[in-house]
Amino acid sequence: MGTVLEIPKIIYEDQSIIVAVKPPNMPSQKDRSRDIDIGTYLKEKANYKKTPYIGLIHRLDRPVGGVMVFAKTPKANSNLSEQIRQGIINKKYLAVVQGKPDKNEATLTDYLVKLNNNFSKVTQETDNNSKKAVLDYYLLEHRELEEIGECSLLEIDLKTGRHHQIRVQLSNAGLPVWGDSKYNNFRADNKEWNQIALFSHTISFIHPVTKKTISFSDLPQSFPFNLFERIK
Repeated sequence: MGTVLEIPKIIYEDQSIIVAVKPPNMPSQKDRSRDIDIGTYLKEKANYKKTPYIGLIHRLDRPVGGVMVFAKTPKANSNLSEQIRQGIINKKYLAVVQGKPDKNEATLTDYLVKLNNNFSKVTQETDNNSKKAVLDYYLLEHRELEEIGECSLLEIDLKTGRHHQIRVQLSNAGLPVWGDSKYNNFRADNKEWNQIALFSHTISFIHPVTKKTISFSDLPQSFPFNLFERIK
Protein backbone atom coordinates (compact mmCIF):
# COMPACT_ATOMS: atom_id res chain seq x y z
CA MET A 1 0.00 0.00 0.00
CA GLY A 2 1.32 3.42 -0.91
CA THR A 3 1.94 6.36 1.40
CA VAL A 4 -0.54 9.20 1.85
CA LEU A 5 1.37 12.48 1.60
CA GLU A 6 -1.67 14.60 2.44
CA ILE A 7 -4.56 13.43 4.59
CA PRO A 8 -8.13 13.78 3.28
CA LYS A 9 -10.24 16.28 5.22
CA ILE A 10 -13.72 15.19 6.30
CA ILE A 11 -16.06 18.18 6.28
CA TYR A 12 -19.36 16.39 6.98
CA GLU A 13 -20.51 12.96 8.10
CA ASP A 14 -23.79 11.42 9.21
CA GLN A 15 -25.28 7.92 9.11
CA SER A 16 -25.85 8.08 5.34
CA ILE A 17 -23.03 10.08 3.76
CA ILE A 18 -19.48 11.33 4.12
CA VAL A 19 -18.28 14.51 2.41
CA ALA A 20 -14.50 14.70 2.20
CA VAL A 21 -11.79 16.65 0.39
CA LYS A 22 -9.59 14.42 -1.76
CA PRO A 23 -5.98 15.59 -1.82
CA PRO A 24 -4.34 16.00 -5.23
CA ASN A 25 -2.59 12.83 -6.42
CA MET A 26 -4.62 10.48 -4.22
CA PRO A 27 -6.59 8.03 -6.39
CA SER A 28 -10.39 8.17 -6.28
CA GLN A 29 -10.36 4.37 -6.46
CA LYS A 30 -7.76 1.60 -6.48
CA ASP A 31 -5.34 1.71 -9.39
CA ARG A 32 -2.15 -0.03 -10.52
CA SER A 33 0.01 2.21 -8.33
CA ARG A 34 -1.25 0.47 -5.17
CA ASP A 35 -1.30 3.89 -3.50
CA ILE A 36 -4.09 4.18 -0.96
CA ASP A 37 -7.28 5.55 -2.50
CA ILE A 38 -9.65 7.88 -0.68
CA GLY A 39 -12.38 5.25 -0.22
CA THR A 40 -9.96 2.85 1.45
CA TYR A 41 -8.65 5.68 3.59
CA LEU A 42 -12.15 6.57 4.77
CA LYS A 43 -12.79 2.94 5.72
CA GLU A 44 -9.65 2.87 7.83
CA LYS A 45 -9.59 6.41 9.24
CA ALA A 46 -11.70 5.83 12.38
CA ASN A 47 -12.04 3.26 15.12
CA TYR A 48 -15.08 1.54 13.68
CA LYS A 49 -16.13 -1.70 15.36
CA LYS A 50 -16.52 -3.20 11.90
CA THR A 51 -15.44 -2.14 8.42
CA PRO A 52 -17.98 0.44 7.22
CA TYR A 53 -19.70 0.56 3.86
CA ILE A 54 -18.18 3.29 1.65
CA GLY A 55 -19.83 3.74 -1.76
CA LEU A 56 -17.96 5.63 -4.49
CA ILE A 57 -20.50 7.91 -6.23
CA HIS A 58 -18.26 9.92 -8.55
CA ARG A 59 -14.58 10.35 -9.33
CA LEU A 60 -11.94 13.02 -9.67
CA ASP A 61 -8.90 12.61 -11.89
CA ARG A 62 -5.97 11.54 -9.73
CA PRO A 63 -4.07 14.88 -10.12
CA VAL A 64 -7.19 16.86 -9.18
CA GLY A 65 -8.14 17.59 -5.57
CA GLY A 66 -11.50 18.61 -4.20
CA VAL A 67 -14.79 17.88 -2.50
CA MET A 68 -16.40 14.46 -2.94
CA VAL A 69 -19.46 12.74 -1.47
CA PHE A 70 -19.52 9.07 -0.47
CA ALA A 71 -22.43 6.85 0.52
CA LYS A 72 -22.37 4.98 3.84
CA THR A 73 -25.28 2.67 2.99
CA PRO A 74 -26.36 0.81 -0.16
CA LYS A 75 -29.62 2.78 -0.15
CA ALA A 76 -27.78 6.10 -0.10
CA ASN A 77 -25.47 4.81 -2.82
CA SER A 78 -28.43 3.99 -5.06
CA ASN A 79 -30.05 7.37 -4.42
CA LEU A 80 -26.91 9.43 -5.07
CA SER A 81 -25.97 7.38 -8.13
CA GLU A 82 -29.39 8.13 -9.58
CA GLN A 83 -28.84 11.83 -8.89
CA ILE A 84 -25.59 11.58 -10.87
CA ARG A 85 -27.44 9.89 -13.74
CA GLN A 86 -30.12 12.59 -13.77
CA GLY A 87 -27.64 15.45 -13.49
CA ILE A 88 -28.96 16.56 -10.10
CA ILE A 89 -25.58 16.53 -8.38
CA ASN A 90 -23.80 19.76 -9.31
CA LYS A 91 -20.03 20.22 -9.11
CA LYS A 92 -18.15 23.48 -9.44
CA TYR A 93 -14.42 23.76 -9.96
CA LEU A 94 -11.72 26.39 -9.68
CA ALA A 95 -9.03 26.46 -12.36
CA VAL A 96 -5.98 28.60 -12.97
CA VAL A 97 -5.54 28.89 -16.72
CA GLN A 98 -2.87 30.49 -18.85
CA GLY A 99 -4.04 33.60 -20.67
CA LYS A 100 -7.30 35.52 -20.38
CA PRO A 101 -10.70 34.55 -21.83
CA ASP A 102 -12.30 36.87 -24.39
CA LYS A 103 -15.51 36.95 -22.32
CA ASN A 104 -16.03 37.19 -18.59
CA GLU A 105 -18.43 34.26 -18.79
CA ALA A 106 -19.30 31.77 -21.49
CA THR A 107 -20.60 28.30 -22.23
CA LEU A 108 -18.31 25.79 -23.93
CA THR A 109 -20.00 23.02 -25.91
CA ASP A 110 -17.86 20.39 -27.59
CA TYR A 111 -17.95 16.76 -28.63
CA LEU A 112 -15.26 14.61 -27.04
CA VAL A 113 -13.93 11.17 -27.81
CA LYS A 114 -11.88 9.10 -25.36
CA LEU A 115 -8.80 7.44 -26.83
CA ASN A 116 -7.09 4.25 -25.68
CA ASN A 117 -4.11 6.04 -24.10
CA ASN A 118 -6.10 7.73 -21.29
CA PHE A 119 -6.43 10.82 -23.44
CA SER A 120 -9.50 12.63 -24.77
CA LYS A 121 -9.81 15.04 -27.67
CA VAL A 122 -12.36 17.34 -29.28
CA THR A 123 -13.97 15.80 -32.35
CA GLN A 124 -17.01 16.33 -34.58
CA GLU A 125 -20.62 15.79 -33.55
CA THR A 126 -20.87 13.31 -36.42
CA ASP A 127 -18.23 11.07 -34.79
CA ASN A 128 -20.17 8.02 -33.62
CA ASN A 129 -17.90 7.64 -30.60
CA SER A 130 -18.25 11.24 -29.44
CA LYS A 131 -20.10 12.48 -26.38
CA LYS A 132 -21.44 15.98 -25.86
CA ALA A 133 -19.57 18.00 -23.24
CA VAL A 134 -20.89 21.25 -21.76
CA LEU A 135 -19.52 23.59 -19.13
CA ASP A 136 -19.97 27.21 -18.07
CA TYR A 137 -16.99 29.28 -17.01
CA TYR A 138 -16.81 32.56 -15.10
CA LEU A 139 -13.76 34.79 -14.89
CA LEU A 140 -13.07 35.54 -11.22
CA GLU A 141 -9.69 37.25 -11.49
CA HIS A 142 -7.02 38.00 -14.09
CA ARG A 143 -3.41 38.71 -13.18
CA GLU A 144 0.06 39.16 -14.62
CA LEU A 145 2.26 37.24 -12.20
CA GLU A 146 6.02 37.06 -12.17
CA GLU A 147 5.89 33.43 -11.08
CA ILE A 148 3.65 32.07 -13.87
CA GLY A 149 2.97 34.91 -16.33
CA GLU A 150 -0.48 35.98 -17.57
CA CYS A 151 -3.15 33.80 -16.02
CA SER A 152 -6.79 33.76 -14.95
CA LEU A 153 -8.76 32.23 -12.11
CA LEU A 154 -11.95 30.65 -13.45
CA GLU A 155 -14.94 29.05 -11.80
CA ILE A 156 -16.26 26.11 -13.80
CA ASP A 157 -19.87 24.93 -13.56
CA LEU A 158 -19.76 21.42 -14.96
CA LYS A 159 -22.90 20.39 -16.86
CA THR A 160 -21.73 16.97 -18.09
CA GLY A 161 -19.17 14.54 -16.76
CA ARG A 162 -16.82 13.43 -19.53
CA HIS A 163 -13.31 12.01 -19.34
CA HIS A 164 -10.86 14.87 -18.65
CA GLN A 165 -13.62 17.23 -19.80
CA ILE A 166 -12.54 20.49 -18.17
CA ARG A 167 -8.92 20.05 -19.15
CA VAL A 168 -9.74 19.21 -22.77
CA GLN A 169 -12.36 21.91 -23.31
CA LEU A 170 -10.32 24.71 -21.75
CA SER A 171 -7.25 23.70 -23.74
CA ASN A 172 -9.31 23.66 -26.93
CA ALA A 173 -10.57 27.17 -26.07
CA GLY A 174 -6.99 28.45 -25.79
CA LEU A 175 -7.08 28.49 -21.97
CA PRO A 176 -4.99 25.49 -20.89
CA VAL A 177 -4.94 24.66 -17.20
CA TRP A 178 -1.67 25.63 -15.51
CA GLY A 179 0.46 22.60 -14.67
CA ASP A 180 -1.43 20.22 -16.98
CA SER A 181 1.29 18.16 -18.68
CA LYS A 182 -1.27 16.26 -20.76
CA TYR A 183 -3.29 19.04 -22.43
CA ASN A 184 -1.20 22.20 -21.99
CA ASN A 185 0.98 22.65 -25.08
CA PHE A 186 2.84 25.51 -23.42
CA ARG A 187 4.42 22.88 -21.18
CA ALA A 188 5.71 20.68 -24.00
CA ASP A 189 9.35 21.65 -23.39
CA ASN A 190 9.05 22.01 -19.63
CA LYS A 191 10.21 18.82 -17.93
CA GLU A 192 9.70 20.18 -14.42
CA TRP A 193 6.68 18.66 -12.65
CA ASN A 194 3.97 21.02 -11.45
CA GLN A 195 0.71 20.23 -9.69
CA ILE A 196 -2.27 20.81 -12.00
CA ALA A 197 -4.25 23.90 -10.95
CA LEU A 198 -7.73 22.35 -10.98
CA PHE A 199 -9.84 21.85 -7.84
CA SER A 200 -13.42 20.71 -7.26
CA HIS A 201 -14.46 23.32 -4.71
CA THR A 202 -18.25 22.88 -4.35
CA ILE A 203 -20.69 19.98 -4.55
CA SER A 204 -24.49 20.29 -4.20
CA PHE A 205 -27.01 17.45 -4.03
CA ILE A 206 -30.22 16.25 -2.39
CA HIS A 207 -29.58 14.43 0.87
CA PRO A 208 -30.71 10.81 0.35
CA VAL A 209 -32.61 10.73 3.67
CA THR A 210 -33.72 14.27 4.55
CA LYS A 211 -34.42 15.14 0.87
CA LYS A 212 -33.05 18.65 1.48
CA THR A 213 -30.66 20.24 -1.01
CA ILE A 214 -27.28 20.68 0.65
CA SER A 215 -23.98 22.12 -0.51
CA PHE A 216 -20.39 21.78 0.69
CA SER A 217 -17.34 23.83 -0.30
CA ASP A 218 -13.62 24.03 0.25
CA LEU A 219 -10.90 26.26 -1.20
CA PRO A 220 -7.45 25.21 -2.41
CA GLN A 221 -4.57 26.87 -0.61
CA SER A 222 -1.73 25.53 -2.72
CA PHE A 223 0.30 27.27 -5.42
CA PRO A 224 -0.75 28.87 -7.76
CA PHE A 225 -4.26 29.31 -6.28
CA ASN A 226 -2.77 31.17 -3.31
CA LEU A 227 -1.54 33.94 -5.64
CA PHE A 228 -5.10 35.17 -6.21
CA GLU A 229 -6.94 37.61 -3.96
CA ARG A 230 -10.21 35.65 -4.36
CA ILE A 231 -8.55 32.66 -2.69
CA LYS A 232 -6.55 34.40 0.04
